[in-house]
Amino acid sequence: MEFGLTGKNAIITGGSAGIGLSCAKALVSEGANVMIIGRDRVKLENAVNSLREIDEKRKVIAISEDLTSPSVAERIGAEAISQFGKIDILINNAGSAKAGSFWDLSDQDFLDAWTLKLLGYIRMVKAVAPYMMKEKQGRILNIVGTGGKTPSPTFLPGGTANAALLNFTKGISKELAGYGVRINVISPAITATERAETLALQEAEANGISVEEQKALTNAKMPLGQVVQPEEIAYMALLLVSDLIPSITGTEIAIDGGLQAGI
Repeated sequence: MEFGLTGKNAIITGGSAGIGLSCAKALVSEGANVMIIGRDRVKLENAVNSLREIDEKRKVIAISEDLTSPSVAERIGAEAISQFGKIDILINNAGSAKAGSFWDLSDQDFLDAWTLKLLGYIRMVKAVAPYMMKEKQGRILNIVGTGGKTPSPTFLPGGTANAALLNFTKGISKELAGYGVRINVISPAITATERAETLALQEAEANGISVEEQKALTNAKMPLGQVVQPEEIAYMALLLVSDLIPSITGTEIAIDGGLQAGI
């Protein structure tokens, strides 16, 4: 399948590992230039090396930034324009939230999740979308999560951020559509990343069981019996940021092994 992404320019937040890096690898493999954003300089350097091994002709840029800072999104957008000339794709993926018993979570645990993921995504859209609107084209993809519709009592900071992002994406899609800019959501269930290992530990502690028991419990909840692989998210991302199906906007696509009970 030809995605038509050769020469496109993409920003990927949380792009140094996990789902973000898988998306970056998929885009570079399709001929896109990428700017990856992350906080860990060592991980960013390793990510850049792995991306350049895929296609050394592609432009690969890494920026170490903390998206909890209100001014960072504007700096990223300006730097992308400086480096690429225009921005075709934005993939919002930077986000983490503490798991655990609701009774043990503090106000700050909720605020941390909302500041990084919810406000981080919103700020990136506000910073980057105007460049796309000027060009009358662009694709934005928010990596959210099934907790937005299938809440867990041990993942409430992240689940509430996810629910708000679904609302935001649907609402802003109507504003962006008039400018030829599309915005969609992929909501993965638990995905096989380093982040998933941390969540398994936190949820195991909240449930009073071992990590191995927690992982078995998570797998058992999935009708297909296994967690999602990051490459699955990346393949769907390629489709959504391409123009193969140009009528999709404001839509959530769940990649969850059949986990979600609702629609």
